[in-house]
Amino acid sequence: MAFRNGGPCTGLSSIIATLIVCGVIVVAAPFASADPPPTHRGSTVAPSDPWAAHIAEAAKRFAIPERWIRAVMAVESHGDRTARSPKGAIGLMQIMPKTWDELRARHALGSDPWQPRANILAGAAYLREMHDRYRSIAAMLAAYNAGPARYDAHLANGRALPAETVEYVAKIEPMIGGKVPVMRMAGIASRRSWSRGPIFVGRSAVHPDDGSTTSNLPSIRPSNAPAIVDLSALVPPSDGLFVRRPRSDGEQR
Repeated sequence: MAFRNGGPCTGLSSIIATLIVCGVIVVAAPFASADPPPTHRGSTVAPSDPWAAHIAEAAKRFAIPERWIRAVMAVESHGDRTARSPKGAIGLMQIMPKTWDELRARHALGSDPWQPRANILAGAAYLREMHDRYRSIAAMLAAYNAGPARYDAHLANGRALPAETVEYVAKIEPMIGGKVPVMRMAGIASRRSWSRGPIFVGRSAVHPDDGSTTSNLPSIRPSNAPAIVDLSALVPPSDGLFVRRPRSDGEQR
């Protein structure tokens, strides 16, 4: 029997072609489903450095390196703006309420100590005040943590600093390291209490970038020196500017 127009042969070829196409689709389907459409995740991911602008502003305003602020913030609150210590220290820089009241009045920081910008500015101002007062990074950190009254008592009569403070300084000082890149300001703290009146008067040109150095502030120790584990010898050099006696100001955190 004759088969016109290809007959069964043509039909068989069509079936084979259809099966091949279906097989390709089946094989490709898993690969297509393994790559779902992109989602708009960018709108839900928090910035990697949400406080960068506030830190830069505080470093410039109070003429200290950004790394000082970042190191203290990392150890104090781990970047948690809602952090509150058992003793009542508040926010990113863990400022005590009494200290906050003094700093906000002196530097017009507003009324909310939990506000990140205000809290960072307060912490930077306090670091600057403690450095101007003691002229030493280690002493600055000890006073920031334990309070200047407790540190003054340590200087005056050898009263031991809290173990927490010793550990605090040992942890942060290596993070800061190197020379003291802080420019001297006019109107260094006098014999009056540090809490009386503004001490940041008549600032000269300041370059608080991490790479800057200063010739009029000594390096506390080489950056490769061992971390401090005993603060009994952390007595800042005397230049006749500070009276070493216990004071009633400051709070221990």
